[in-house]
Amino acid sequence: MAARHLRTRKFSSPAAIAATAAVGVALAVGGTVGAVRLTSAEPPAEPAVVETLPSTPAPTSAAPSPSVSASPSASLSPSPKATPSPKASRTQAASRSKARTASPSPTAKKTSSPKVVDSGSCGASFYAEGQMTANGETFNPDALTAAHKTLPFNTKVRVTNPANGKSVVVRINDRGPFIDGRCLDLSRAAFATIAATSLGHVNVRYEVLG
Repeated sequence: MAARHLRTRKFSSPAAIAATAAVGVALAVGGTVGAVRLTSAEPPAEPAVVETLPSTPAPTSAAPSPSVSASPSASLSPSPKATPSPKASRTQAASRSKARTASPSPTAKKTSSPKVVDSGSCGASFYAEGQMTANGETFNPDALTAAHKTLPFNTKVRVTNPANGKSVVVRINDRGPFIDGRCLDLSRAAFATIAATSLGHVNVRYEVLG
């Protein structure tokens, strides 16, 4: 009984209680420190494995952006194949590659060659004195006219010199010549066209034009 009493007193004293509390605190702190040390000694966990794994894409992320699908410029702008301009340019280029021909220019109305209604050969002379012609004109030695005995006035006659091939077309406006062997009396200008005036007269071939 005395020992049990002493034991009770020992633990009931303030010093014993403080000592017991200090031991408990030390044990608790030591255990915590040990646990911390054990935890720090373990290899670090890999928290990034779960966090860095790609998450399942949300259904809305796969859908096209509203700005792209609803953009009026993207929906309204025609594609190059749908626009008519490339086709027109190809047509134009094709037309441009064709050989071009000059537009027909207005040409003068073709006149048919005068018809020869009579022909022959004879001698021709010339005259240059100023006088009135048989048809009432004033004689002009520089005009291409001639005198004939019977041809109607204003008849056209082509006169050719066979010696040199030169020819001239004259208009009958007078009568003559009145010398045998000659059928034409040319103006000075007409005679000078086919021969030298110093010859006085030459043999010619004539063609009456209709």
